[in-house]
This record gives sequence, C-alpha cells and structure tokens, in this order.
Amino acid sequence: MQTISELKLNYANNSIDAFGDAYEFLMTMYASNAGKSGGEFFTPQEVSKLLVKLILLNNPNPNKVYDPACGSGSLLLQYKACTTQDPRLGYFGQEINITTYNLARMNMFLHDVGYERFDISLGDTLIAPNEAHKDEIPFDAIVSNPPYSKSWEGSSNPLLINDYRFSPAGVLAPKSKADFAFIMHSLSYLSESGCAAIVIFPGILYRSGAEAKIREYLVDNNNIDCIISLSDNLFFGPTISVCIMTLKKNKSDTSILFINASREFVKAKNKNKLSNENITKILELYSKRTNIPHLSTLATLEQVKANDYNLSVNSYVEPEDTSDKLDIKALNNELKEIVKREANLREQIDSIIAELGDI
Repeated sequence: MQTISELKLNYANNSIDAFGDAYEFLMTMYASNAGKSGGEFFTPQEVSKLLVKLILLNNPNPNKVYDPACGSGSLLLQYKACTTQDPRLGYFGQEINITTYNLARMNMFLHDVGYERFDISLGDTLIAPNEAHKDEIPFDAIVSNPPYSKSWEGSSNPLLINDYRFSPAGVLAPKSKADFAFIMHSLSYLSESGCAAIVIFPGILYRSGAEAKIREYLVDNNNIDCIISLSDNLFFGPTISVCIMTLKKNKSDTSILFINASREFVKAKNKNKLSNENITKILELYSKRTNIPHLSTLATLEQVKANDYNLSVNSYVEPEDTSDKLDIKALNNELKEIVKREANLREQIDSIIAELGDI
C-alpha cells in the first residue's frame, strides 16, 4: 500500500477502474493457481455478475448490498461494476478468515469505495453476526457464495435453536452441513421488497433429515423464488456443478421457477465460464418465468409438495436427450438384409463343399 501511494495515478482522466481491475485480475490468477485453498474465497466474475443481475431484476435501486460470507468482496463489488454506482447506503459484509477479511477491505479501497461507504466485519456470521449490522437490517439486496457443507456448532449449541434467524424453521441445519444456516441467516436479513441470490451445493435440494424440514418451511412460507442449475467446473475450487437459489418475501404467487442452465457455458482452458450470451439467456429464462421444454418449469406449490419438497432442478425440468436417435424400422430392415446375405453365403459355401466332395 505504501508503494502504491507513491504512484502518480490520474483517475480523473480515466473512464475505467484500471487499478481495481488489475487487482481483481491478480486475485483471479491467485485463485486459479492455488486451487481449492485460493478459490474458497473468490467467486468468478461472471458468476458474480449473474447473481447481481438477478438481484437488480427484482429491485433496480436497492438501499444496501450485503454478503454474509463476503470473502474477498468480489460479489459486493460486482454490484458497482454492473450499475457503475454504489448502493444508496453502502456495502456490508462479514468474513471469518482474517487474511481474506483484509483482502476484502483492500479490494474495496482499490475499487474507489471509501471507508465511509462500506462496513465489512471480521467474525463467524452464523455464531456471532456483527451486532452493528443488526442496526442496518433489513437489506434489499443480498448476494452470497457461502462455503459448501461447512461444519458449525448447530445442535451442540442450545442457544442457536432460539436464535431469531433459525427458530422459524423449527430445526437447525446439520452440524456437518451449515448450508441452510447461511440461507436462513440471509432470509432473516432480507427486506420485504428485497431479493437474495445465493450459490448453493446441489445436495441440499434433495437430502433428507433436518434439511428436508427446512426446505418444507421455506416452500410453505413462500420464500423460494427460483432454483437455477449451472454448469460444472465454473469455480476455481470445486469442479462440481452448483446451483443458485433466489429468495424473496414479496412473491405474488406460490410457484417456484426451476431453470436448467447446465449447458450454458463456454470452454476456457481447463475450466468453464459463463459468457455474456450465457448470462443473458439465463436472465431471459428467469424473467419469462414460464414452461419451456428442457429449459425451465414453473412448478406449482402442489407439485412441489407432491414431490416431498424435493427442489432438485432435474425433478422438474426434463433434460434434453442429446443421444443419437435410433430408427427402429430402418435398423430392422438392415438386419433383414444381413440375414439374407448370410443365407446366400451359406448356400455358396455348401455348394463349394459339395463340389469338393465329388472330386
């Protein structure tokens, strides 16, 4: 930072955030080379862009943007990149890793977000959410890529079941899988007119036990807006396919939109990426909110209940069969020709053997 302060940077004559973008590029390279250890705190820029645009479709002018597991702050800053302006009341987030927490604050400064316009705190969001943030609740926009299947105190902490964030569901997320704890936390911080877009591990959409009970609560309470399945290998750490869950408190109906976007990607060296065209296609499907074969299904509450509250996209959107179609009639005729040729060959062989026998 001292070295940077000595550089003669002329921001007034530049229309792009060159220095901030350079820092973002270096962060991307680090995450790519560090694998899981580096990718755990960095959400690829194009995935961040999709999350933010989903939020903006629901509320184009949110009061505040919040990320309960903000990592290096890339998701928060994507809002600025998509709108070229800061939210009216600023950026808020929390991060448990002190190194990553410092990266996030540095990221904010290098993207020209002054200290008075953001509040990023250090600590465990699930166990000890920032008390200062409680004064900022609710948030119109929440974007998050929390750690997948993270262990937490859960039922071993008797105070958590009475926590106002988790108590509405009547059950806590499993101690070995805190995914739904992050979701319930985000929902409790969401405003009545807001929207939350959260990257999730697909397993939480169909697993049984406590997770099934929390899904039942979210569906019956009409908080789940959409589930989007993405391609695999989009992130630097896990190569598995992930999903996006959007949450709302002001839905006009009880239906849930399921989108199969697993084929929306482009190849980029050893990983997949979302192109601008891919993002536009997904946003169009989200906006249309209708049934399109192999792409999207608007499932009714009755359908979801009949499916035991299973929220897996493949349970509602039938994947397109890309295998080669077999023409049974043509295949049968081909077999007949093969049998006919075989019979002719047998007759010729029998004839040759008979002639040899007469010699």
